[in-house]
Amino acid sequence: MSLDFAALRELRAAAPDTIAERFATRKRRSVVQGDGRLFIVAADHPARGAIAVGSNPTAMANRYDLLERMAIALSRPGVDGVLGTPDIIDDLAALGLLDDKIVVGSMNRGGLRGASFELDDRYTAYDVDSMVRDGLDFAKTLIRVDLNDAGTAATLEATARAVDAAAAAKLPIMLEPFLSSRVNGKVGNDLTADAVILSTAIASGLGNSSAYTWMKLPVVPEMERVMEATTMPTLLLGGDNGGDPEDTFAEWERALALPGVRGLTVGRTLLYPASGSVEDAVDTAARLVHSGLV
Repeated sequence: MSLDFAALRELRAAAPDTIAERFATRKRRSVVQGDGRLFIVAADHPARGAIAVGSNPTAMANRYDLLERMAIALSRPGVDGVLGTPDIIDDLAALGLLDDKIVVGSMNRGGLRGASFELDDRYTAYDVDSMVRDGLDFAKTLIRVDLNDAGTAATLEATARAVDAAAAAKLPIMLEPFLSSRVNGKVGNDLTADAVILSTAIASGLGNSSAYTWMKLPVVPEMERVMEATTMPTLLLGGDNGGDPEDTFAEWERALALPGVRGLTVGRTLLYPASGSVEDAVDTAARLVHSGLV
């Protein structure tokens, strides 16, 4: 897809107010419409220092390549929106790619991958006020709970206040919880059903209202048990693309049939597919979410 990056660079340098104007004039849609299901493409990984995909340690480092992949994804039928940090979302707004799309703002990116403070995941990107200012449609947070790391407490408290603010603004907010631990200094997530159920229980109670809270959960074995742990609308996350694509799509299809599951929020697996074709990967996922697509 051909994007005018020279114009984007010039706009950022000489006419930055244009970005706010693009948000103000953006055509918006309802969050839930049609079949009531959502397919969101995620690209908030780089801001947390997570630019690797599979065996490629710098796959997401080239911003122009990432934007081209995002543009392709957003152009495909059945893609409802995008999740990103302000730098990504501002680029997409400046390029005119956000009309009639749900825009999800990523909030806590301070827990940099590999850092000693990774689990003290500060809120360093969007806040609720800025999302209301720009007319964004949804908020997203990451909550990694390590019972042996004191940084978890600060993240939980900050997330509770984010849920408070989102509920007051009537802004839907998706919480992405994990039980996490360090192994040889590296933070990893426990992807057993019991762990996801416990992390969901912890996240569900954050904030002074759950009226606008959604869950963003991994697809794990015994997913039926996981979905019995919450009444909140849930989007499935995709993770990295290290597995066999056919197996991954089959797992998504089974999980999407469960009560309470409303769709997918996937990034690297579709933006950097093993097949090499963003179009094919996105179209396959879109048909899983929206069964009416041909």
